[in-house]
Amino acid sequence: MYDYLSPSSEEICSTLAQNDKILAKIIAAAQLKSSDRILEIGPGTGILTSQLIPQVAAVLAVELDRDLCEFLVKKFRNADKFLLLQGDFLELNIDSQLVGLPQFQQPNKVVANIPYNITGPIIEKLLGTIAQPNPHPYESIVLLVQKEVADRLYARPSSRAFGSLSVRVQYLAACELITPVPASAFSPPPKVESAVVRLYPRPLEEVATNPQYLETLLKLGFAAKRKMLRNNLQSVWERDQLSQILEQLELNPQCRAEDLSVSQWVRLSNLLGGS
Repeated sequence: MYDYLSPSSEEICSTLAQNDKILAKIIAAAQLKSSDRILEIGPGTGILTSQLIPQVAAVLAVELDRDLCEFLVKKFRNADKFLLLQGDFLELNIDSQLVGLPQFQQPNKVVANIPYNITGPIIEKLLGTIAQPNPHPYESIVLLVQKEVADRLYARPSSRAFGSLSVRVQYLAACELITPVPASAFSPPPKVESAVVRLYPRPLEEVATNPQYLETLLKLGFAAKRKMLRNNLQSVWERDQLSQILEQLELNPQCRAEDLSVSQWVRLSNLLGGS
């Protein structure tokens, strides 16, 4: 499972305020078309929803809070392109809820201001995992997330933010920062900064022959980021053997886990016997 950060309850309850500049950047990042069917997770009071509905064929929203659901039903009672499901997105079987509603089936894009305390599990459900990718990937996923998480999603090798989450997500999707979002864009303002990111699910040119083995390597490799990679992996491979393999991959034998790109992790997994 992807790792994630858990903000305070104050931060979880914060709602994106009516900030036209931020909303415009989110909408622009989604590159909406009139034929798009959008999945929105956690619509809250419907500020983003209001921007989505006029531009697309359908908006399927999932909201856990019953009071917010009642509010949204009243707010969008005349919007025939809007469908609201009440429940936990992580537990909800959306397909089973859409039988007989072809207009809302198989959303092709995700645009959402997701709850920060479950960012990791939400991304995992949207993308899948290295071992089990989503068999029906979305065209694009635009999310408003905690900035510290965003930094890790699109981080590059050898940067401070690059970690196992970076590799797991970037194995499945191209990731980019759209814009930072200040705390003042929320009501009430949280204690953390936020950012809009865009993910483009796509297969890598070079894939792991044994995805589960790669998952295991990542867990071991990033177990202690300050240690050299060969030290973290010595429970399954001797240090001298690992040093030779790292040299074969043209990597410094003293490298750390964050120094390897996604492709290098794949090659390391395949070379170590992940077949």
